[in-house]
Amino acid sequence: MSDGSPVVHGFPHLGTVRSAITALYRRISPDGMYAYATSLAPADAAFSDVDDLHLGAQRVAHAMVQHLRLPDARMIVGFRRMDHAASVELAAGPEYFIELNDRFRTHRRDIGAALAHEVMHVLLHRLGLEFPGTRDNEILTDTAAAYLGAGWLLLDAFREDATSSQKLGYLTPEEFGYVLAKRALAFDEDPSPWFTSPQAYTAYAKGRELALRDGRQPPLTAAGWAGRRRYAKDRRHARDHPGGVADPEVPYAFEGGGEGLRVSFGCPTCHQRIRVAVRGRVRVRCGVCRTVVECDT
Repeated sequence: MSDGSPVVHGFPHLGTVRSAITALYRRISPDGMYAYATSLAPADAAFSDVDDLHLGAQRVAHAMVQHLRLPDARMIVGFRRMDHAASVELAAGPEYFIELNDRFRTHRRDIGAALAHEVMHVLLHRLGLEFPGTRDNEILTDTAAAYLGAGWLLLDAFREDATSSQKLGYLTPEEFGYVLAKRALAFDEDPSPWFTSPQAYTAYAKGRELALRDGRQPPLTAAGWAGRRRYAKDRRHARDHPGGVADPEVPYAFEGGGEGLRVSFGCPTCHQRIRVAVRGRVRVRCGVCRTVVECDT
């Protein structure tokens, strides 16, 4: 796990983040995802300067194991000098060895954030879920940690001022905010009261704006006037010019033509592509996350 300095902002990994959310729903199932509907409680990750370093780290690691539903896994946490923030040895189990950077000896408030990422590596390893390439796999791990209720700690570890900055994980702060907002919309849980970092709250607000926008894109009925007008124009063009090239700047694509015209778009919850016939108002259920969406095709 990298501590990613200097801090990059914005949404450069958005496509991979959305693919990660889809992959989680596919691998765990909608019912399985609801087992994580309640986030890790702040008290379970609390770590004060008076706590014993190793006993405290083991306590927080155990809380992560319980939250992520890995009751038969044991985390052995140690500290050493290293370039990265943390690492985990992925083996057959049931014991897994996590090493944290020595700097966490004096930055104990962020030990929970580092452990959230590393214990998530264990869960994904057991699920057999991974993306090709180190970068994309680490983005998957960050996304999964945030979406399954432990990764709000990773965003809260983000702090930035005029002279210094700190961020854990591979996602940008705004991307963490986006994933946490997607989770909040899916499970009706607001993580913002738990943030101790003002910068984390700001990043969450920016991510939430984008997450809300996902649910307001045509052909969804919640789309705004400008989006609906653009969609109607593109639909007319698709009927008259079958097989046209999709515009990467719009969130939908037309297939076929004439009376057989179909439209595909991303599910606002899990981003799986949904394909429906262009026939006016229709209610559609996503085949992956089971979200029901109202569309005006």
